[in-house]
Amino acid sequence: MKNVFGKLLLFVLVMSLFLTACEFSSANIKEVQLAKDSAGTQLTTTFEPNDTVYALVTLANAPDSTRLKAIWTAVDVGSAAAANTLIDEVNLEAGDGIHNFNLSPSSPFPAGDYKVDIYLNDELNKTLEFTVAGEVAQAADTNDTAVAEPTAAPEPTAESEPTADSSGAETSGTTDGAVNTLEDVRNATVRIVASGSFVTPEDFSTVSVAGQGSGFIIDPEGIAVTNNHVVTGAAFLQVYVEGEDSPRNAKVLGVSECSDLAVIDIDGDGFPYLTWHEGDLNVGLDVYGAGFPLAGNTEYTLTRGIISKEKANGESNWASVDSVLEHDATINPGNSGGPLVDTNGQIVGVNYSTRRDTSQHFAIGRDEAIRVIEQLREGKDVHSIGINGEAIRNEDGSIVGLWVASVESGSPADVAGLQGGDIITNLEGLHLATDGTMADYCDVLRSHNADDTMTIEVLRLATGEILKGQLNGRELETAVLIDLGGDVASGDSYDSYTTLSDASGQLQIDVPSVWTDTLGEAWLMDDQNIGPSIMASTNLDGYLNSWTTPGVFFGASSDASVLDDPASLLESVDFSGECSYDGRQDYSDQLYTGAYDVWSNCGGTGSYFVNLVALPEDGSFVTLVQVQIVNSADLEAFDNILNTFVVLQ
Repeated sequence: MKNVFGKLLLFVLVMSLFLTACEFSSANIKEVQLAKDSAGTQLTTTFEPNDTVYALVTLANAPDSTRLKAIWTAVDVGSAAAANTLIDEVNLEAGDGIHNFNLSPSSPFPAGDYKVDIYLNDELNKTLEFTVAGEVAQAADTNDTAVAEPTAAPEPTAESEPTADSSGAETSGTTDGAVNTLEDVRNATVRIVASGSFVTPEDFSTVSVAGQGSGFIIDPEGIAVTNNHVVTGAAFLQVYVEGEDSPRNAKVLGVSECSDLAVIDIDGDGFPYLTWHEGDLNVGLDVYGAGFPLAGNTEYTLTRGIISKEKANGESNWASVDSVLEHDATINPGNSGGPLVDTNGQIVGVNYSTRRDTSQHFAIGRDEAIRVIEQLREGKDVHSIGINGEAIRNEDGSIVGLWVASVESGSPADVAGLQGGDIITNLEGLHLATDGTMADYCDVLRSHNADDTMTIEVLRLATGEILKGQLNGRELETAVLIDLGGDVASGDSYDSYTTLSDASGQLQIDVPSVWTDTLGEAWLMDDQNIGPSIMASTNLDGYLNSWTTPGVFFGASSDASVLDDPASLLESVDFSGECSYDGRQDYSDQLYTGAYDVWSNCGGTGSYFVNLVALPEDGSFVTLVQVQIVNSADLEAFDNILNTFVVLQ
C-alpha cells in the first residue's frame, strides 16, 4: 500500500475500446471451393448444363486492396468450341472473407471439361477443374466449312460477398422477416459506430473515439445484439442497416460486462431478423462469421469455418465467460458483436474474440448468449456495474486491477464516484486481475445481487489517490492512511476480506478472511455492558496476550460513562512500559471525527498498536477501534478497517 502511486513505471496499455488489435501479415488464399450455391452448401465439381457455377475464394490476412482474378476456360467441350476457349476474365479488389465468382448460363453450358484459374495479386494461385454433365458434342464432318461455336456465351459475374436483396425488404430467403438462408444474413447484420469520450492510460487525457463494431437483429421491432465492449460508455450510437445510406439511432437496453453482451433497440420496425440454431453445436459444424471488419469499412463480409472446440476457455482481460465456442471462421477487428451462423443463416453464437497469431477465433455460444440476452432485452443489466474496462498489470506487478476507460451515466459505478482513468484494485475485499483476467471481478458480481452493497477500492493514477467506498452505498473518498512514522515488517497481502457484524447487528467491519477467530458480544467495562463490540484475529488469545498476533477490537457505546469523556478511552491505554509512544493525532473520515494514539515497537517486536476514538457529528455515541499491526499485510488490513467500520443505527 505504501507509495503505490509513486511507482508509476513506464508501461503502455493498448486500450482496444471497441476493436481487437490486428497484426499485419501477407494475404493468402486459404481455400477455394466449387459449389452450386453462393453459400457453399452444395459443394461439387460436376454441374448440370443449366447450373450456375460458384467459385468460393476465402482470403486471409488480406487488406481491402488485395487483387483477385478468376479466368474461366472451356478446356474440352468437343465440337462446341475449340480446346481451351477463354470464357471470361473477372477482377475484383477485396479483403478478408469469402468472395464469390460465379458463372451463370444464359443458355445451357455445353457438356465437357472446364476450369477456373484464381490469381492472387496477379499471380496464379489455384486451378480448379470441373465438369458439365451430358454428351460431349462430336466434331463436325470434315466437309463442313465452319466450326461450331459455343451454344451460348456464359455471363460471369464477380461479387465480394454472397448476393442478397440490399433493400432490407423481405426476400425469397425470409418468411415473415425471419432469415433462413445464408445469403440473407447480411440483411439482419448491422454496423455499429459508437462515439464517446474515453480516458487513455498513457497520459490520463480524455479523447473522443468513434469505434466500429457489428451486431445483428433478433426481432423485427429492431432489437439487436452486440458486445458490451462495443457500446458501454458511448455517448451515442449510430446503426447502419443493410441497404440504407443514413444511420439510425439506437439506445442501449441492457449490458453484461462479464458476458460481453449488450442488447440495443434500433429506431424503426419491420426489420429482417435472425433466429437461433436448433441443433447441437458439435465440433465440425459448418459456421460463418458475418460483420463489418476494420474501422471505417462499410462493406459486409462473410467468412467460413467449422467449430473446432465446443468448450474453450472464455476468460479474457475484458470479459469472463465460463466457456466459448472456438472456430476458424476468420474474425477481424470490427467483427465484434457480429453473428456466427450455420449454413441456414441461424445463430450459433456471438463473435467476440480472436487470436490472429494462432488463427483461433471465439464466439459466445448460443446457450450462454440466450440466457443473458433474454434478461438484457428486458432492460436489466447482468453482472455489470456500468464500466467499459479491462484487466491490466504493469511490468513489476505494483499496479494491478481493472482499468476504467469510461463509466455509464447513472450506473452503480457512476453513483459511487468512479471516473474514467480509475483502476479498481479491490472489490469486496478481493484483489482483482491478479491473473490478468476479469475472472475474480466477475465471480464477485455473480455472487451478489445487482443492488447489493459492495466495498470497492480504487487507485486514481491522475492524482495519486487511493479511494475507498461502496457500490450501492458510501461514495468513494480518499482513504484514511494513518502515518505510523516508520516501517513494518514485510508480509504477504491478504487475499480477501470478510464483513463481520456483532450479535446485535449494530456494528459492521471488514477484516481479512483468515481472521477467523471472532467474538461479537457485549462491550464490558468494569463488568458493565456499555454497548456492542466485535473482536477478530487469527488467534484472539495471541492478540490479547502477545505482540506477535494481529487483530482488532471495535466497540460503540452511548453510555454516559464514556460519552461524557471520550478521551478517557485514549487515556486508559498506556503501553509506555512495552512500546514507544509516537503521539496523538486528530482523526476525521466521512462519518466520524476524533483522535488516535500510536504505539510502536511493542515488546521489541516492531509491531504497532493504534488506539482510535471517534464520534459521529451528532455526538450520540462513541466508537473505539483498536488494531494491532505486525507486518505490511496488517497495515493494509488496518487501512481497510478504517474505511469500513460503521455503526448501523
